[in-house]
Amino acid sequence: MVSSIKASIKTSIPGPRSLALAERLRRVECRNTTFLSPEFPIFWERAHGSNVWDVDGNCFLDFTSGFGVAALGYTPEFTIEALRDQASILSHAMGDVHPTELKVRLCEKLSELTFESWGVGGGKTILSNSGAEAIEAALKTVWMTTGKTRILSFKNSYHGLTCGALNVTGRNEFRSPFQSALTDITVFLPFPKTTKDFIFLERKIRIHLAAGRIGAIIVEPILGRGGERIPPDGFLKLLRRCCDEFGVLLIFDEIYVGWYRTGKRFACDHEGVVPDLICLGKAMTGLFPMGACVGKAEVMDRWPKSKGEALHTSTFLGNPLGCRLALAQLEELERTHQSLQIDRKSEILQQELEKLALSQSGVHDPRSRGLLGAIDLVDPQGQPDGAWAARVMVKALRAGLILLASGVEGNVLSFTPPLVIEESELKRGFEILNSVITKTDF
Repeated sequence: MVSSIKASIKTSIPGPRSLALAERLRRVECRNTTFLSPEFPIFWERAHGSNVWDVDGNCFLDFTSGFGVAALGYTPEFTIEALRDQASILSHAMGDVHPTELKVRLCEKLSELTFESWGVGGGKTILSNSGAEAIEAALKTVWMTTGKTRILSFKNSYHGLTCGALNVTGRNEFRSPFQSALTDITVFLPFPKTTKDFIFLERKIRIHLAAGRIGAIIVEPILGRGGERIPPDGFLKLLRRCCDEFGVLLIFDEIYVGWYRTGKRFACDHEGVVPDLICLGKAMTGLFPMGACVGKAEVMDRWPKSKGEALHTSTFLGNPLGCRLALAQLEELERTHQSLQIDRKSEILQQELEKLALSQSGVHDPRSRGLLGAIDLVDPQGQPDGAWAARVMVKALRAGLILLASGVEGNVLSFTPPLVIEESELKRGFEILNSVITKTDF
């Protein structure tokens, strides 16, 4: 556990150094990349546990885990030791030509924690540098193994923004600027809200699968950037049943929700459903860019043997620093996940979300699973209020709390604090949030 550090603000937010850096960045970075305004962002300088310090010396409590990456907090000692030790020995190798033992060990560990753990044989892995690349590897595996080019995905899903991943991402705001360059390979169906949606959904799935052109269904077991939408129980079993009946592959995108974020190792474990391919990333290393597509051995063995030139690879595939950090992170997660008391913290998270919904007008649908939670902000007419969510993010930042908004309308406040967050920190964060969400924000 990390010691609790109360968020403290020394200067205005953003402070003078952050404002100066924003102006420098404006001159040299693509203007579409980082949102810059007089009120946003801060520039990070260091972090520890659940806390972040900016370049102006302000301390913030982080309810995002840095996009879900820092599951075990920032700069835990075991990662520092692993990084320092590995950097002093070997920081780069030739991952698909002359690899390291670390790559072997990581692939073995991923097989052990996925398909071997699920009791369905072994798994084989394609390592990557990001979650989006893991999705690309999964899609190529579908095309390689089934010969079918079409994919079934879900509206409001987020699988990444590289061209292949964008093809199966169900968010028009990301797709529309590049629509003419995308291929028409994906059928998008509504993500279910209640079990009543299952009848319509299963009928539509069966119609599309029966046509014989779809090679896989790809799904986030819980929608992430689509608004932290938790589907009703039975959804994943429905998909598994349909895939089995029509001989279609099932891909779970657990890049965001995997590695105990929901209280279990993977979100799909809540239903006991095993995919054919699982895409992983973010918390897998805790700090290093790395992703993985892990598939059933019999599926992955449909790829041809390498003849000296891999069909899917990259310069940094199996980077020794990333592999060492992933092994250290996964070992620590497996060793400590029970002592982290995620279930207890999940209860606190849900209670705090419900208290907000009861006390604040316009706060709707408090929901959580493990340490993944969300609330919707709506206007007096009950419509999504993304502008209000944006104001709350800015006010929370000024008060020492880092939050993110999600959802198609940007009106969902999402909560993915580090798994190591202390109960006192969790409650303190909601004290801050309660103070900045007021009726006058409508």
